[in-house]
Amino acid sequence: MIPILMSKSRVTEVDAVSMRMIGAYQTTSLSTDTHLSEMFIDLESFSAALTAAIKRSKAESDLEEKDEARDQPLRSLSYLLVGYLHHPDQAVQAAAELVDDVFEKYGLRIIHESYASESSLIASLLDDLSKPKIQDAIALLPGCADTVAALQTAQVAFEAARIAYEQEKAEESTQANATKMKADVLSLINDKIVVYLRAMELVDEPAYGAFARTVATIIAENNEVVKKRRKKDEVVVE
Repeated sequence: MIPILMSKSRVTEVDAVSMRMIGAYQTTSLSTDTHLSEMFIDLESFSAALTAAIKRSKAESDLEEKDEARDQPLRSLSYLLVGYLHHPDQAVQAAAELVDDVFEKYGLRIIHESYASESSLIASLLDDLSKPKIQDAIALLPGCADTVAALQTAQVAFEAARIAYEQEKAEESTQANATKMKADVLSLINDKIVVYLRAMELVDEPAYGAFARTVATIIAENNEVVKKRRKKDEVVVE
């Protein structure tokens, strides 16, 4: 009997199962079955929406990661300047005071701003730090130039990730999120396709048997992965 697709399957796993089922269906001669055909038309639509939602989720996750990556050099610059402000060499201390005066106009508080505000403030900070007089001071502080360069690199990477996220968001602005789409795909597969194929395999095994067994294998393989992951998680908890 065809098993149902486990609800504990990850969003990406449900998407993969749906795509494998669609691919398997397209190799059959069951397109004359209008009921099954309609189900797979719906599955193709749901699967495409789920893929788009996953893509957007990944873009959002990458955006968060890149935001954290640019916060780190900001923190490093703050800590570095605090150290140099107490340096015994007066020339180094004076240089640190000059750079710190610029940094403190922004401060670490900017990491708590919205993405847009933080981007604007970092761009302004980098511009202020690029002034010749400040560059001369930075040159006297070992590690400072590298930290500022790291911030510049992280800022560029964040902006690229932000553009990618906004493009994905615009492309699927009317789509539900990945979790909602996963529930829709699970319902279609378990409550309609699996139920229908179980019945038709009994009614007409020569016509439906091979495809039903393929679907059973696809779902069973996924479920086995889910079961193994759950057992591993239980061991870790214990």
